[in-house]
Amino acid sequence: MTDAIDPVASLLAVLDLRDAGARTTEDIFTGVSQAMPTGRVYGGQVLAQTIVAASRTLPAERTVHSMHGYFLRPGDPADGITFSVDRIHDGRSFSTRRTQAFQSGVPIFSMIASFQDDDPGLEHFEPMPDGIAPPEDTAPVDVETLHPISRRMLSASPVDVRHVSSPVYASVEGPRVPRQAVWMKLRRPITDDPAVHRAALAYLSDLTIQETILRAHGVPWNAPGLRVASLDHAMWWHRPGRVDEWLLYVQESPNARGGRGLSTGRVYTRDGALLASVAQEVMVRVPRE
Repeated sequence: MTDAIDPVASLLAVLDLRDAGARTTEDIFTGVSQAMPTGRVYGGQVLAQTIVAASRTLPAERTVHSMHGYFLRPGDPADGITFSVDRIHDGRSFSTRRTQAFQSGVPIFSMIASFQDDDPGLEHFEPMPDGIAPPEDTAPVDVETLHPISRRMLSASPVDVRHVSSPVYASVEGPRVPRQAVWMKLRRPITDDPAVHRAALAYLSDLTIQETILRAHGVPWNAPGLRVASLDHAMWWHRPGRVDEWLLYVQESPNARGGRGLSTGRVYTRDGALLASVAQEVMVRVPRE
């Protein structure tokens, strides 16, 4: 396959940042973006790239376990992105990095992440919910029935997304509840490199999590005048896992008010191990009748 017809290859290409060779008080990397029909850089892409940039300043055995970031400005997918990494702290077990993504000299995303050596310790996790239909019993969305922009985005996506309940692209079917579960995986196998899988999991974590707010109010993605934008994003990596195998993303929204909604999520392997936890606040503006 070529990059033009292989969206997974396109994803791997944007995660392959280049060392700019510049040395100031920070480490500088550069990257490119996936083409987006919306004209804006996909937030999960920048999340993943900032994780890659910060990881490049650390030994392979010290891996990311948490990140907190803010989306500051919409990015232009036609322009390159510069990533600056500030080596805030290196301790015996933990390291902290601040990474900012720039376009045209201004930051579009700012993140602080923490990294840790693998240490033994107490272990437990919230179990995966019971009664979830397997991915083979959940149908992929029929892209031919969607709005042209949604059709282009989903057709070019490197991720196979399957809603356990019906999707909310064109309509909201079933109960209006602030929760849902979604199966996800990359469309083909990729490298065994755990660092790539951790970054790609960040990419996946920004997909569909906003929908818990929309589902609760019966608002589909194609509602006229709807405006949705991620404001911030937090993520905790608990265990290693592969993004080219089915993952269950269990999501809920505990609150929405003032044009903002909060969504949280848990990512499980198919056999029930908790890989990661996610939280995101989202701007949601629905025109009044």
